[in-house]
Amino acid sequence: MVSISMYKTSSLTVVAMASKSDTNTRAIFVLAARQPPYNVYGNPFYDHAGHGNVFSVTKDGALEKNIQNYEYSPKTGIHGMVFDPTETYLYSADLRANKIWTHKKDEVTGQLSLVNALDAPDPGDHPRWVAIHPGGHYLYVLMEAGNRLAVYVIDEQTHIPIFTHLTYPLIPPGIPNPKMYRSDVCTLSHSGKYLYATSRANAFNLTGYIAAFALGPSGIIERQICLNPTPTSGGHSNAVSPCDWSDEWLALTDDQEGWLEIYRWKEEFLHRVARCNVNEPGFGMNAIWYD
Repeated sequence: MVSISMYKTSSLTVVAMASKSDTNTRAIFVLAARQPPYNVYGNPFYDHAGHGNVFSVTKDGALEKNIQNYEYSPKTGIHGMVFDPTETYLYSADLRANKIWTHKKDEVTGQLSLVNALDAPDPGDHPRWVAIHPGGHYLYVLMEAGNRLAVYVIDEQTHIPIFTHLTYPLIPPGIPNPKMYRSDVCTLSHSGKYLYATSRANAFNLTGYIAAFALGPSGIIERQICLNPTPTSGGHSNAVSPCDWSDEWLALTDDQEGWLEIYRWKEEFLHRVARCNVNEPGFGMNAIWYD
């Protein structure tokens, strides 16, 4: 809560309009570095969201100060980011401007410099989320409006993602009302052998979907294992969160009804083992595993 509040306040210093009472600018995403200097990277969303923010931290891990406001574009709306395994390059999914951005991180200061801005394959894709294989060779981009997962290979020299022309559906192919769906998140299992992705429905009488993919040692998608309906539309959520220390468990959150479900992943089948219902409006956006 503290980091989001400070992020929101800092981001307002970039564009004055963002602080107006009638604006819809909102903080949307934060990413903490796992290597020195352990900065925190964040993004606003909706209008006036053309900059990202970088925050330094104290020796105890508390947010210290805003050390950089780095530019995207005036039409930007970043919804998800991921570092490569070396934490040298940052990839951002720009839903509003329909781009994938590449920035390089300075190893001393942790500040970012622009490398590239790449248009999504289709004008109607709208990249929302990104995940990268532990090997660093493949980037997976979830397209919210395109309702598909696009596979990119990372150029070894430039570190810019290159579209492989491989895509996988996140809603059933041939569905008569594809605009009634919007894809949500993609994320890897603990071992990096599997990739999960979800989609949500725009009406409570429809279901969302959860997909699972088998990955090869280098990160290439070998096959789509399943595309299963979820219990509800998912509301604004339907976010999948694999366990951090095992491939056996994953969580799914819902904010249509407000619950958290735990699934067991065994022999490449999903089995629901538990549900926790929470009678609280807006509950169930994301789950975080910790031990």
